[in-house]
Amino acid sequence: MNKKIVRISAIALLFAMNCFAQEQKSNQLDEVVISDSKFALPKEKSGKVIVKITAEDLKKKQGQSLAAVLSTVAGVEINGNQSRNGKDLGLYIRGGRGHQVLILIDGVPVTDASGINLSYDLRLLPVEQVESIEIMKGAASTLYGSGAATGVINITLKKATNKEIAGNVYMNMGTQTVANKANYKPQEYNQGFSLNGRTDKVNYFASLNSTESTGISEAKPENEGVDFEKDKFSRINSLVKLGFTPTKKLSLDFSANYDKVKSDFDSGSFVDNKMNFSTSEQYRVGFSPKYKYEKGEFVMNSSASSIDRSIFNYGSFSYYKSRSINADVFNKYNVASQLFIVTGAQFQFHEMSNKSDYDAIESSLAKFNMIDPYLTAVYNSEFGFNLNAGARLNIHSKYGNNLVFNVNPSYKLQSLPLKILASYSTAYVTPSLYQLYSPYGDLNLSPEKDATAEVGFEASLFGKKLTLTSVAFAREETDAIGFDLMTYKYFNVNGLNKTKGVETMVVYAPNDKVSFNVNYTFTELERQSRILNPKHKVNAGIDVQATPRLAFSAAYQFVSDRYTEYTTYPAPSYNAVLNSEILKDYQLVNANVRYDLIKNRMNIFGAVDNILDKDFVETRGFSTRGRNIKVGLNILF
Repeated sequence: MNKKIVRISAIALLFAMNCFAQEQKSNQLDEVVISDSKFALPKEKSGKVIVKITAEDLKKKQGQSLAAVLSTVAGVEINGNQSRNGKDLGLYIRGGRGHQVLILIDGVPVTDASGINLSYDLRLLPVEQVESIEIMKGAASTLYGSGAATGVINITLKKATNKEIAGNVYMNMGTQTVANKANYKPQEYNQGFSLNGRTDKVNYFASLNSTESTGISEAKPENEGVDFEKDKFSRINSLVKLGFTPTKKLSLDFSANYDKVKSDFDSGSFVDNKMNFSTSEQYRVGFSPKYKYEKGEFVMNSSASSIDRSIFNYGSFSYYKSRSINADVFNKYNVASQLFIVTGAQFQFHEMSNKSDYDAIESSLAKFNMIDPYLTAVYNSEFGFNLNAGARLNIHSKYGNNLVFNVNPSYKLQSLPLKILASYSTAYVTPSLYQLYSPYGDLNLSPEKDATAEVGFEASLFGKKLTLTSVAFAREETDAIGFDLMTYKYFNVNGLNKTKGVETMVVYAPNDKVSFNVNYTFTELERQSRILNPKHKVNAGIDVQATPRLAFSAAYQFVSDRYTEYTTYPAPSYNAVLNSEILKDYQLVNANVRYDLIKNRMNIFGAVDNILDKDFVETRGFSTRGRNIKVGLNILF
């Protein structure tokens, strides 16, 4: 679909819908989480520290990408989110790597089976489609299977409101420039619209979004005075949801997504390339029936997806195709008022193919499947003691059987506003198809095995105006999968790879108009975990509702020194030489202001990132954004 059509449609709807826009009231939901049991549970009864980013939180961060929003969470680092749009992203939680973090969309695991490590590409998803996010850190393979070694990011997409017809239209534009080279001409455009509604038995939601940007080269010139080509990025996303509720006990939900990304890229650190580009096209469908009965609830989350990627690099094309199928069937049974049991079984199938001038991988060869039965028991006593414990048997078509488990007790003191928690959990991460079957792979790779222990507390003081949370964690992994920069092969790292640290979060809201928040993460890193992971990271922010219509936010971020490795090929031998470098720490200050032109109907926002125009390094040899400005308009009807 032509991107200009989306932009023109959005502009037209901005004015047309304003003529008959009606007031839309937001639904206030109870503070519940679902990630640690797969069913809604009061947050105070959860034994995990789960960070929940609500729709209201996302409103305060208008103008930021999904990766930028996630990067403000304690214990989460997303390398590449400070670069140009389209830069590949590295997702790290508690010193782990991308393949150790599982991403769920509406409760369903999302992956790219042709990717290097089976992880999902966050660039495919626009933040405008997102309703809320839960981040649960620590090993979670018991409930979610292979891949959930350091954390789970559970993304819930927007859905129908309670009105018969509603929707919104938005459009924003911003600059794309590096530090000390101010260019405030708009070079990034985001626009889209959605339509949704609900009747007694049917609900629907449909949205269309597009993004286009340029203005920054992916690679950074090594010498001053040299200008590289500005690399372009474009994305188009469509989402359709349809729900049918024939009875009060039964609901049937269908979904379909289409996402397409095209991005220019360069040839590596400090190296420009005017020809390279990549495209990624994803189709995803889902079906989720739910049946409630007197003693519990039965759910099936199923999905199928295909991704086609093409990469033009060094004068030739490489083509990648993948197909994934997931079916997770689980049941909640209330044994007693204080105890419920979740039993389930999950089936996953992944296959990929690759074709280029130099090599080919056939889908008949590169595929595997997993069938995992699992059980979790959740006990919530009346006197404050809670226990979440379970186990999963991973049955892998290549690697056989592996058992993982978790034990997560917590206790909420009755006399004090304090909750104490602890957990011990194991995880299991199999190599990806690419790590096994590509020219860089090794069919003899062993799966990673992880174990995480954590202990912490959560306190609510001064009538719940002040919340203080702190968690200490230690993680060990054996057979960690690494990539040898000298041989260009994947391998299992000998011995233990250890990570330990502390995450602390403070939120203070003296009233309903002002709130302060700060989080600090300390991570002691070893071996593979050191690369691009900061030892210290701080996020701080203030949100102010100045008037019923005017609000503003300010945020600060500090990222400490990071370790990185790279290879060079010096003359005259041109043999590979492994080098290391320490990337200097950096600090950023961002701000956001929002104003309701028409209360609950039309609002505008303005955002400034990197206000101090700091020049810093996120990844060696690649550009980072300087001071950039974004403005936008949103209409609800």
